[in-house]
Amino acid sequence: MEITPRQNLGISAYHWLKRDIIRGVFQPGEKLLMSRLKERYDLGIGPLREALSQLVAERLVVAISQRGYRVAPMSLAELADLYDARAQLEAMMLRLAIERGDDAWEAAILGRAHTLAKVMEVNGPDELLDIWDARHKDFHTAIVGGCNSPHLLQVRETLFNQVERYRHLWLRETVFSDEALERKRREHAALVDVILARDADRATVMMREHLMTPVPIITEVMHSRGLT
Repeated sequence: MEITPRQNLGISAYHWLKRDIIRGVFQPGEKLLMSRLKERYDLGIGPLREALSQLVAERLVVAISQRGYRVAPMSLAELADLYDARAQLEAMMLRLAIERGDDAWEAAILGRAHTLAKVMEVNGPDELLDIWDARHKDFHTAIVGGCNSPHLLQVRETLFNQVERYRHLWLRETVFSDEALERKRREHAALVDVILARDADRATVMMREHLMTPVPIITEVMHSRGLT
């Protein structure tokens, strides 16, 4: 199916606005004024409404009856629930991947782990964050990809979209710290070893613990920024 120019504008508006919400350009609870959005993204009302509707479905934006849109609030309760749900789901998918994954799955994990662990020359902190985050996502996606369940992968993606604002708070505390990055490299290497050994019980426990480590850091950042 051919994508029309109007659809392209809607897709662009969605990606730009979502990125700005995740990065805190628009704060939790802030009203999203159409006039400001039109000026910032140089787009008309149609594509912006399409983008806002999609972000409402992803729970990043709240529609207010007859009064426009606001950025969805953030809370410690939502933080805990999202991270617990993600950790439980990812561990279950990892168990399935260990049961079902083949040699190509193992090779994909090793390739993504190698790429993530490489030292990269970048032009600045924002580029470092973008590159590390993208490679980190690819690494974890390769791990669960062996479950061979498109429906579970779709549920995971939906959950990941909802957790991204919280993850970004953690990323900024982690990616710019050599000590924190080294700690993550060690965690990832240990996780890969256990996964390739096909030790499902140990791997699922390690995955849950690994995915829950950002919660105390995010909690502290939220307290310091008055987001609780």
